[in-house]
Amino acid sequence: MHIAFLNPQGNFDSRDSYWTEHPDFGGQLVYVKQVALALAELGQQVDILTRQIIAPHWPEFAGKFDAYPEAKNVRIIRLPAGPEKFLRKESLWPYLVRDWVPHILEFYGEELPDIFTTHYGDGGLCGALLEDATGTPFTFTGHSLGAQKMDKLHVSAENLAEMDAQFHFGARLKAERLSMNRSAVNFTSTTQERQEQYAHPAYRGAVETADDRRFAVIPPGVNLTTFGAAAHSAHEETVQEHVQAMLARDVAAERRELPAIIASSRLDPKKNHLALVRAFAQHPALQERANLVIFTGALDDPLHVNAGASLTEMEVLAGLRTVVEEYDLWGKISAFALRGQPALAAAYRYLARRGSVFALTALYEPFGLAPLEAAAAGLPVIVTKNGGPSESLVDAETEYGVLVDPTDPADIARGLMRVLGDAASWANFAARGRQRVLDGYTWERTASGYLARMEKVVAAPAANRPAELLPLHPYFRVPTAENAITLAELAQLYFGESAD
Repeated sequence: MHIAFLNPQGNFDSRDSYWTEHPDFGGQLVYVKQVALALAELGQQVDILTRQIIAPHWPEFAGKFDAYPEAKNVRIIRLPAGPEKFLRKESLWPYLVRDWVPHILEFYGEELPDIFTTHYGDGGLCGALLEDATGTPFTFTGHSLGAQKMDKLHVSAENLAEMDAQFHFGARLKAERLSMNRSAVNFTSTTQERQEQYAHPAYRGAVETADDRRFAVIPPGVNLTTFGAAAHSAHEETVQEHVQAMLARDVAAERRELPAIIASSRLDPKKNHLALVRAFAQHPALQERANLVIFTGALDDPLHVNAGASLTEMEVLAGLRTVVEEYDLWGKISAFALRGQPALAAAYRYLARRGSVFALTALYEPFGLAPLEAAAAGLPVIVTKNGGPSESLVDAETEYGVLVDPTDPADIARGLMRVLGDAASWANFAARGRQRVLDGYTWERTASGYLARMEKVVAAPAANRPAELLPLHPYFRVPTAENAITLAELAQLYFGESAD
């Protein structure tokens, strides 16, 4: 089968350039790459379609074609959309309609893929437009949906115009509704994602979450070649030396052999680093047992220097510094850059041997791949109870990690002490978490799930289509100011009855 991934935001190359260093280069790209590679291992011909960027600061993405050396039947194809420079995902909408989809049609001509698999609302929109033009079916994987982001940002009638100007929620919600309505199947990572995110009132009338024909719950996986406890990267020792040097820089000499409480997620308010730092600051016994270590994608000394930080990162760092100063945590906390997944995995393995733990206190985590990666490397995980971890790390009989309330520093501290305070507990959670990944969360399983559903779709493309298709908004045919999605339309979707 010939399968084409549609992922216009971010980019792909063999070195995974900028991953975790920019909001558009996050976990979604890891997901797309790993599913693509695993599908190729199953004998499929795979294309990853993304946007061509020709700019001095982004030289990696100028070529039309690229590849992964280890996967001969995976192509990275970059096609123009709008100006040559890098654009944030929020700015791509008109150029996808005007340029990117026509370039895809021109590129394939009569030799179209058997199916498109689309990712995020922008990819989904393009899948709907391509199906409208060619009849080629598509699947939709939302990753995260705009209505939930609006909820988290506390969008109101008073700030709707400001929020839409920044995040283009009107286009996003319209695109997501169209994608989930017209797709042959909607892939979600958890049952909770299906039942809660897709059931948001903003998506009323687009898809029926109780219809099993329209959904497939397929968890993502962990790259065990990178994150496995027995794996060994080419720079394993170099990474260990770097971690040791950073701890020597930041941590008091008498504390350097203590385990670490590891936080490794982008510096974004919704990742809620502040609650973790408060939990550590307000619990002296926890401070006696461990140091707090924050990994960043590209910031070398963020607790002291803002160099290279975005405005959002600076906002988060300012809050962390306030708590560090208030509770005099200097000498007990370290923050530094680890660039790339191999380095992150090597650091996990090294710190796991020292009895460390992984903590993720996000306010909501749609799936939670990072805790599973840490668990695969041998770290017990203490993770938010909100979102995917409530399914991946707990079942009816067993805890594979400790779930905590991310809004309650005392509960976070309790969860950390439950593992760090007892050697037997640490060993049990480390073993159970790792086995949980090996048993159920590999990319091979993810790809097999995708392939099984896509084969059914290709065999009978119209079998699962809804009785009523949502119309294409005029803006998604001719993206002009006259056809723009209005604030009134957005307000009607988000605050009131849906209308398309």
